[in-house]
This record gives sequence, structure tokens and C-alpha cells, in this order.
Amino acid sequence: MAHPDEEVWAGMLRDALAGDEIRYRSFLEAITPPLRRLVSVRAGGMGTAECEDILQDTLLAIHLKRHTWRVDEPVRPWLFAIARYKIVDAFRARGRRITIDIADFAETLPAPAQEDPTEAGDIARVIAHLDSRSAQIVRAIGLEGAGIAETGARLGMSEGAVRVALHRGLRKLAALRRSMLE
Repeated sequence: MAHPDEEVWAGMLRDALAGDEIRYRSFLEAITPPLRRLVSVRAGGMGTAECEDILQDTLLAIHLKRHTWRVDEPVRPWLFAIARYKIVDAFRARGRRITIDIADFAETLPAPAQEDPTEAGDIARVIAHLDSRSAQIVRAIGLEGAGIAETGARLGMSEGAVRVALHRGLRKLAALRRSMLE
């Protein structure tokens, strides 16, 4: 059974294809509300702005492909097929992400991560494997955040010597870590 608007739409589109701009404008105005409903139902979960974008893409595709409609075929299935393809394209472009307002879940989110209380002891045990000078440099720069120049001045070393000692100390710590993992 044909939709009540089918013959009206088909007549308007036939006239539009024959060059009647007024009938073409009437055709677009007539098909926009049902296409908008289709898009909002099928693209559930997308926002109003995204649905309007899909509707505009659909109307543009109809305009660009209007010559592909066969005048002996119903208009409605042709229109709705284009709309469905545009909805699928929008979902593909969007990916599988879902936009959710984080404020809705603020009470159920875990608390911010706190420092591991055993971490300081682990670091101290590992640094203890270094010679005294390297351990001081690694602690000062790596843990306390001191600069190369400041550490050099505190230990009576040149900046170059501090860099070399830091590099050697870190290399030894990396080797210790590898041996612990094996």
C-alpha cells in the first residue's frame, strides 16, 4: 500500500526534474519533516545538532542524486534509503564513542590515586645499591627535583661531572631493574 504522500511527492519530483524550481522547493519542504523524524529515531543517542547535520547531508545527497530516481519507482523508499545511508555514515564517522556527561557519575567515580606508601622504601632500597656520590646525585635530581648546577654546587662538583655521575647512576639502576625482572 502506497503512502498517502507518495503520489504528491512523485509529482513534485517529476516536475522538479523537468526544471520547475518552485515545485522542487515545495518537494524539499514536504520531505524535510518526515526525514527529520526518521533521522531522530534512527540516530537515537546523537544530539539534536548531529541529527540536523545528518538531515542536511541527506537533503544535499538527495539534491545531488535526484537524477538517479527512477520515475516509475516510488519516491519514499528512495528518499529513506538515502537517509539511512547518511545515518550509517554518521555513526561510522563518529566511531564507537558515546558522549556522556561526567557530572552524572561524579559520586561513583573513584577517588584520585594516592601515593603508594611502600614506594619510598622501595626507591631507597634500590638507590642503596649505588655508590655514595651517585646515590646523592640521583636523590637530589631525581627525587628532590634539584637542578644540575645546584647539585654540583652542593657537592662541590662541576656540572659536567654531575651529568656524568647521574648518567652512570641511572644506567646502574636500569641494570639492577633488569636483573630483578629476570
